[in-house]
Amino acid sequence: MSDRIFAVVWLVLCGIGLTIGWGIHSEYSYEPLGPRPFPIAIISLMALCSLLLLFKKPEPTQWPTAQVLRRLLLLITSLVVYAWTFEWLGFPLATTLLTISVALLFNAKLPAAIISGVFLGVSLFFAFDRLLDVTLPLGNWLK
Repeated sequence: MSDRIFAVVWLVLCGIGLTIGWGIHSEYSYEPLGPRPFPIAIISLMALCSLLLLFKKPEPTQWPTAQVLRRLLLLITSLVVYAWTFEWLGFPLATTLLTISVALLFNAKLPAAIISGVFLGVSLFFAFDRLLDVTLPLGNWLK
């Protein structure tokens, strides 16, 4: 039953998204089709998936244990803190801290989590900033 409730709610949200997406217009044409087709296509695929979920054969639902739910809550909290502190801490430090917290949630050893966090934070910053020319914040606390 929870699958069907989720599918109906998601289908309603997809309908709202399609309505909003249909109203997207651009003052100038920078590509042949304009900005509308991509959101319409993505939301249409999500609506199709929710229809498939709505009409599929029901299976018994097995809810996760309390430990798994606690870890999921900690993961969501980590992502929210990452989003809130992204500009102030900067990409390298915020990504390092996020990587360490996610690694620890997946039972990594502390030294491995720290090494992978520092490596990912620094290497992704240089990959995006230097190689791909995507400007990322270094952090307001450094200014």
